[in-house]
Amino acid sequence: MAEQGFQEASRAQVSLLAPLEKRCLVWLARRTPAWINSDHLTALGLVSLLGAGLSYWYARWNRAGLLLVIVWLALNWLGDSLDGTLARVRQRQRPRYGFYVDHVVDAFGTLFLMTGLGLSGYMAHGIAIGLLLAYFLLSIEVYLATYTIGTFHLSFWKFSPTELRLLLMIGNLALLKWPLARLFGHTWRLFDVGGAAGIAGMALMLVMAVVRHTLLLYRAERLP
Repeated sequence: MAEQGFQEASRAQVSLLAPLEKRCLVWLARRTPAWINSDHLTALGLVSLLGAGLSYWYARWNRAGLLLVIVWLALNWLGDSLDGTLARVRQRQRPRYGFYVDHVVDAFGTLFLMTGLGLSGYMAHGIAIGLLLAYFLLSIEVYLATYTIGTFHLSFWKFSPTELRLLLMIGNLALLKWPLARLFGHTWRLFDVGGAAGIAGMALMLVMAVVRHTLLLYRAERLP
């Protein structure tokens, strides 16, 4: 397939940990063995989210599964974050292939993770499904904006997948001691409260992004 007319979108990464993470990833990329390539790391990212989902399911019977999830999330960060950096450091970039495969893998990986959470007993099925739908809708908006505006947003409100992984890790540790939360005079599962907050946050991000990008495109293509 000819690459005529293809132009890679600029990347907007303004998360809290972005500067430190970038230096860390470049350091790791320069020391990664030659026999490891970006495809290996992308596969690691997918397998690790499958492992995280299965570990959440296992946590239904053994709380050690919550600790296993933390290990899998760390491996997911390594695979998902380092694959693109490794390609750029080695000058082995494939923009269309990388963008497509990376985000298809993210979609399947998120499905695995949310399914595991829904089966864990620590989160209601409806909350897990709501998080999955909110994530997919926000992802669709990001991809459409990438195509129409030319900017790929990797973070919202200073939060990127890296910060979200850390929050999930902290939440898992909290579950070991406080599986329930008291709120508004009622007792709720801790992850139901966190999941509901996540749905509300992503919904607000989605609405704000849709309004902002719709107005931007309308003004850019205003009819005479």
